[in-house]
Amino acid sequence: MKNRTMNTRKHIHEESFPTSPERLFSLLHTPSAIRGWWGASRVIVLPETGGIWAATWGDQEDDPEYITSAKIREFQPPQRLVLCDYQYYTKSGPLPFEMDFVTEFLVTPHDDGASLKVIQDGFPAGSEADEFYAACVKGWKDTFAGIHRFLETAGEEN
Repeated sequence: MKNRTMNTRKHIHEESFPTSPERLFSLLHTPSAIRGWWGASRVIVLPETGGIWAATWGDQEDDPEYITSAKIREFQPPQRLVLCDYQYYTKSGPLPFEMDFVTEFLVTPHDDGASLKVIQDGFPAGSEADEFYAACVKGWKDTFAGIHRFLETAGEEN
């Protein structure tokens, strides 16, 4: 059972993109787009409140390197997507801490396109999560760079 009373920390990352809020939001729940900007091997999304969001990495479909799945707690196109109730698997073993992540994506329009803000909460405040937290900070920077590259190369067809 997850400990909802533990002290946690969160990470926030925000960047602007030269695209419409609708297009930017669609990149968060369209499987082919997620594969393109996140490098996932397979993605399944049921884009609705109560739906699922799942991705795998690795060449072997029956034996992936990583799996991340979450419940879609809130689905409010084109402004807000909230993921919760994560399950996380890696071949290297379980995380060295209990997790209760909530990830919120917020899309806001501006004159030159739209901004995407991700707020990932639920990292334990203790040192047992420091390495994973640091990897996530780097991971979100890399992820946003992947979204920029995807938008540059995909044009408006995706």
